[in-house]
Amino acid sequence: MVLVESDSELSRGDEAPAFELPGADGKTYSLSEFADYDALLVVFTCNHCPYAEAKVEELNHLAHAYGDLAVVGINPNDAEEYPDDSLERMEERVENGDVQYTAYLRDESQAVAREYGAVCTPDPFLFERDGDAFRLAFHSRIDDAMNPDAEPERYEMRDAVEALLAGEEIPVESTPSQGCSIKWIDA
Repeated sequence: MVLVESDSELSRGDEAPAFELPGADGKTYSLSEFADYDALLVVFTCNHCPYAEAKVEELNHLAHAYGDLAVVGINPNDAEEYPDDSLERMEERVENGDVQYTAYLRDESQAVAREYGAVCTPDPFLFERDGDAFRLAFHSRIDDAMNPDAEPERYEMRDAVEALLAGEEIPVESTPSQGCSIKWIDA
């Protein structure tokens, strides 16, 4: 396991890169699928990383607590080297209720992760709907528990989502997420 910090090329106000990816529910998703939401939280994540695993409960909470927020998990990891990150395992996690995001998507080619500049799992990007586009509002960690065994004291992404949906300035400083490195196919 290699611990890395998030460091994307996307800047605040940048438009969310387009994608079309298969979901763990058997459907294919693109950005337009989420056009009815005021905010979109794209989280590059996976099944095997303890840092990503420690955030599943909070991501499930975010997906259920805010009706105007879509929570989209995208798993870009090399499933040949890490079989727990296969689409089949993702489907199992959705079917048994472990993962309850708005959508849990598989980025087999890793092109979407590269386009977003994602480097670790979890790597969260919060976008605000702006007409037909989503624009980056906040790229930061989910909470202040930086180790898988730690209990969070501050739910920073929750605070950011609430402010964004209320039309207010996000009251939280951006702090890089940290977690396992994305398992690149050509690495």
